[in-house]
Parts: sequence; structure tokens; C-alpha cells
Amino acid sequence: MPRPPLWDSLWGILESDTGFYYAMGILTIIVFIVALVAVTMVTPVEIGQGGFLGIVIGFGLFMLVFFVSIYAQQLEDEE
Repeated sequence: MPRPPLWDSLWGILESDTGFYYAMGILTIIVFIVALVAVTMVTPVEIGQGGFLGIVIGFGLFMLVFFVSIYAQQLEDEE
């Protein structure tokens, strides 16, 4: 069975370490968003509430540092 052309482009991204890290970061964000939607649908908690908002902001800051560190590693590798 032949592979679709999209597979080759995705595999090219995942061959490098930084491409893999970017893919894992995006996957982590998608899982977090799905979990947020599930929690807000199952419980009466709203995203804007105090404690829940802190978790969202903390996760956002964590992912920001994650992506900045990947970018810094790319700059180091270029030297």
C-alpha cells in the first residue's frame, strides 16, 4: 500500500530533534485543550474562575519556556 504524500513531509519534520520537540509541544497543547473542554463539560467549573485560570496561565507560561528553549537550542547549534 503506498504512503500518502503528507506522510513523507511529516516524517521529514520528525527526523530532526527540534522537529520532534516541536511536534511533542503541539501534541501536549492539543491534549491540554481537549482536557480543558472535557472538564468544563463534565463539571460546573468555568475557565475564567480563579484557580482554573491559574492552571491555564501556568501551562501557557510553561509551554512558552519550552518553545523558547527549543529555539535557543537551534541558535546554539547554528554556531
